[in-house]
Amino acid sequence: MARNRWTVSRRTALRGTVAAGVAVAGGLVGGALSATPAMAGPEGRRVAVLGGGVAGLTAAHELSERGFQVTIFERRAWGGKARSVPVPGTGAGGRPDLPGEHGFRFFPGFYQHLPDTMRRIPFPGNPNGVWNNLIAVPEARFARRDGDDFRLPVGPLARMPFSPDSFRETLGAALATSLKMPPNEGIYFADRLLVFNSSCDARRYGQWEHTSWHDYVDGHARSHEFRALLSRTLTSIMVAAKEDVASVRTIGTMGEQFLGNPAEVGNDGALDRVLNGPTNAVWIEPWLQRMRELGVRFELGAEVRGLDMRGGRIAAARIVDQGGAARTVEADYFVVAMPAEQARALWSADVLAVRPELAAMNRLYSDWMNGIQFYLRRPAAISQGHTAYIDAPWALTSITQNQLWTRKLTEFGDGSVQDCLSVDISDWNSPGLLYGKPAKECTHEEIAREVWAQLTAHLNDRGDVLRDADLHSWFLDPGITWQPDQRRNANADPLLINTAGSWDYRPEPHGALENLFLAGDYVRTNIDLATMEGANESARAAVNALLEVAGSNAERCQLFTLYRAAELEPLRRIDADRYAARQPNMFDVPV
Repeated sequence: MARNRWTVSRRTALRGTVAAGVAVAGGLVGGALSATPAMAGPEGRRVAVLGGGVAGLTAAHELSERGFQVTIFERRAWGGKARSVPVPGTGAGGRPDLPGEHGFRFFPGFYQHLPDTMRRIPFPGNPNGVWNNLIAVPEARFARRDGDDFRLPVGPLARMPFSPDSFRETLGAALATSLKMPPNEGIYFADRLLVFNSSCDARRYGQWEHTSWHDYVDGHARSHEFRALLSRTLTSIMVAAKEDVASVRTIGTMGEQFLGNPAEVGNDGALDRVLNGPTNAVWIEPWLQRMRELGVRFELGAEVRGLDMRGGRIAAARIVDQGGAARTVEADYFVVAMPAEQARALWSADVLAVRPELAAMNRLYSDWMNGIQFYLRRPAAISQGHTAYIDAPWALTSITQNQLWTRKLTEFGDGSVQDCLSVDISDWNSPGLLYGKPAKECTHEEIAREVWAQLTAHLNDRGDVLRDADLHSWFLDPGITWQPDQRRNANADPLLINTAGSWDYRPEPHGALENLFLAGDYVRTNIDLATMEGANESARAAVNALLEVAGSNAERCQLFTLYRAAELEPLRRIDADRYAARQPNMFDVPV
């Protein structure tokens, strides 16, 4: 049943989502989940992958290509946070349900691990498989409330010769002009980028890992424009981090990639790319099909409850299947590819006795970043790419999808939806405009009304871009569930938030426990951020470690490095000497 604009039955929606998941599970294994032992295959080659998000699917893909017998266990849905979610009961006249999602995704050009995997997933008519379903968007819009908006082109730029003065002046002037802030603040921010980009690795890990981005850019002492755009927007909106807790190393590394990517240096493609259709249709389902062809077995509805140790190794995983039956799964190797908050619940005293460093994962921090989709009866002319709502209390970003999709939205639902405005809510802790409450304390209908009000406050100050009459319905990420007794929401899919110093708490993919391997965006990676790229990279590292333990001569998974401007390498060597002598970076001078 299609929803009214502001009326929703979440219980009905969740029941439909679970039923759909069970149906998919049956399809993947040829019917109801088998009661026979999950792990079968040659001794020394059996792998249990625990978790079916991007990390788990990547590990299963890489291992199955190398001849291992893989079974992957997932509690809720294949694809994890990356999946799309059909809106239950909205399809009519033979059309499928409207496509919803945890939140919109984008694939920056500096992602390299994930695109490499996508190229190896066949898709009809595409020479490079699923990778050809990525399309570039030409611009980003920054919308102000009661102020002039501005748009930035995100296409390729010419690479300019580098010198510290030209970097500072050119970038500083561009920032000040584009972002409408005082010229001295544009220069100041360019200086801060120059300091980081010319910092050696020892300083990055020893100093900048333990300094917050907010303190580094002196955010409390800057103008509103600076704080909103270069402190808050760059972190909480653009790279899913929090400016007051994220480290300089994490945010600075991402800034390094954004600066290098427009010149098409050290990257896979255009700076800002999105998929040309619902994620499941154009990526996840073809991925599952490819792995079925490789012999991977799938068990959906399997909740991992614990790991049993014997002889200093993981002997079995304890699971409860969708029917509530408890059983154990034996394998030669176990890849834990669950989110950090779920993985650390598996670290028993026996596990920690062998890998005591895993106890530090309890100090990792998670917060919320979930999406809501508004289905519209007419196209929304907002931007040809992503839009950031600079003054929105809930740190909103959005994209309109119909302009980007090959299969148009009129082919879904009841046929009357012409566009989907997909919105990410990055701040669930600040009071909103309508109800004065954070999103965590709002009912689902209050969240929808509040987000709509924040969007219209930014977009309708120059005309009616969004009209109430055009709103067909909305859909909130089903991971958000209202708890009436607590008068607040719960979240089944929190997001790892990088905090200053958290690198010390993040584990390596393999350690002293010989047959246990970790894959997930909390594992130490080059990308160092809660992203699909981080999940994919960590899985590749886990697979490579497993191949070493197994004594396999199979080709190792390719691992890529992030962009770093070669022109600054002489400055980094100077900085290594300065850091060893406990001196500041040569460009880090008081202003």
